[in-house]
Amino acid sequence: MNKHFLGDTAVLLGRSLRHIYRSPDTIITTAIMPIALLLMFVYVFGGAIDSGSDSYVNYLLPGILVITIASGISYTAFRLFQDLQGGIVARFQSMPIARTSVLWAHVLTSLVANLISLVAVVGVALLMGFRSGADVLDWLAVAGMLALLTLALTWLAVVPGLTAKSVDGAGGFSYPLIFLPFVSSAFVPTDTMPGPLRAFAEHQPVTAIVNAIRDLYNQQPVGSDIWTALGWCVGILVVAYLAATVSYRRRIA
Repeated sequence: MNKHFLGDTAVLLGRSLRHIYRSPDTIITTAIMPIALLLMFVYVFGGAIDSGSDSYVNYLLPGILVITIASGISYTAFRLFQDLQGGIVARFQSMPIARTSVLWAHVLTSLVANLISLVAVVGVALLMGFRSGADVLDWLAVAGMLALLTLALTWLAVVPGLTAKSVDGAGGFSYPLIFLPFVSSAFVPTDTMPGPLRAFAEHQPVTAIVNAIRDLYNQQPVGSDIWTALGWCVGILVVAYLAATVSYRRRIA
């Protein structure tokens, strides 16, 4: 059964990746907005923002990476919605394939596409002066955190992809996720915010995630932030996966 599932997922993953290869504008579009925000905040607002860091681009980058992922996962919901409306999912279900391989193919495609977008954003940050003395293990930890966040948010995107009534509904859910980093420590330290807003910013998941990533590539002690970030990512992943599988079973029943 495992071999059956892995083989089916690999075939469907190849199909989804071919769509990405033939339509690279999705990856370009995903990377353009975060890069534009990076340029604007560093060169327009950066001189007026006291981040407590020698380099604002170093301070800003983790939040921009989270926004990149939040932008990219909307295409997962969009592609899944299109497959459902086009009848291709129903056709797959009439074949002797593992049922959840359809979902896993979309999720893994999102992981690959977001990785390419993240590399593009980091490349631009390097041209803008981003520097890090982190070692290989630190960067592997950063990559692992971003991959886990991508998986968690992609499974979250699967739910509207399965349940939305329109294309706008399938992709529109990502807007709150894109906005969330603005109310966190991603752009400015939380201690500059007024009381209630500061309390929310300090206890929402993006703050722990960006703080952990920032500490890792700045070679600073990560403290409890990394465990809080991992807890949020794993919790979102588990809840989103369960919700997605339940929605999928209902949809194909």
